[in-house]
Amino acid sequence: MTILDLKQQAGDTPTAAAIDAQLQTRVEKTTKKGDPYLELTFADATASFTLKVWSNHRQLEAAQSLALGTPLRLEGKWTQNQYGIDSSGWSFRPLNKSEEAEFLSGDPATRERQDKDWADIVGMLSEIRDPRLKGLCDSFVAQFEDRFRRAAAAKKNHHARRGGLIEHVAQMMRSATAICGVYPKLNRDLITTGVLFHDCGKLWENNYPESGFAQNVSIYGEMLGHIPLGIELANKLWHSLLDSDAAKDWVSLEPANEQVRLHLLHLIASHHGELAFGSPTLPRTPEAFALHYIDNLDAKYEMLRMAYESAGELAPGIYERKFPLPAPLVEPLSHFE
Repeated sequence: MTILDLKQQAGDTPTAAAIDAQLQTRVEKTTKKGDPYLELTFADATASFTLKVWSNHRQLEAAQSLALGTPLRLEGKWTQNQYGIDSSGWSFRPLNKSEEAEFLSGDPATRERQDKDWADIVGMLSEIRDPRLKGLCDSFVAQFEDRFRRAAAAKKNHHARRGGLIEHVAQMMRSATAICGVYPKLNRDLITTGVLFHDCGKLWENNYPESGFAQNVSIYGEMLGHIPLGIELANKLWHSLLDSDAAKDWVSLEPANEQVRLHLLHLIASHHGELAFGSPTLPRTPEAFALHYIDNLDAKYEMLRMAYESAGELAPGIYERKFPLPAPLVEPLSHFE
């Protein structure tokens, strides 16, 4: 069973299951009474969860010596409440070589979904008409495809899984294509490129190793964050592109090269929408506003999906609040048939 399967199925009644997961973090803590315990975070290709190892757990000593990144088989009877996944009698063992190889390849459903999303991204990028923006996107894909396909879109709130950034970007591009059909004055080439680059700094801030489902902690991500990293990367690729032979004929293009570069950097800089949320500037163009709302909508929709899958019912059709959503959810209205 995957972690996502467990989150969807576990509830008040214990669910017996075996889960393959990689140890992501281990934090030593103490209870109010002073008893030591461990807080372990596990991840697989679908999701992550945190589990406590209390002082009376028979494998406490073994858990203390586990190396981070170790793939494990967790077995037990699992429950889930507002605090997350739990089990009173669970055990673990390291995976053997064949089990580890199968685990690291990811679950088939996730691989299939992300492969389709990647194909959609490549297809939508091929429709960019501005040769400068298309060249920039092609250069990014050629140099960073592998790293891009490993990145998450966030650390925990949405698409926080290996390849999650691909899912997020693909859905944003599909939304942008639809919105540009409704608002034809929007610059579709610019928005499509902005979607690709808006979170490109997360290739360093929220990335995964080649073999594993534990997000790396990057000094660049911690000290700069993905927006400054994204601006720097887009600038570097842009100036490299201008030095190429293909750029010799771009001097006469309209809008001018510098205007195109500036508007793209503005999309990256302003996509969080508010200074308080980390954007160094506020949206100042129609494309910047559109990108911000497309990004926010897709992030919130993913949070809603995750909340409906894991939240317990407070009353029929009313679910407990899941952070960071602002209130308890209500069962959505069914489609008319």
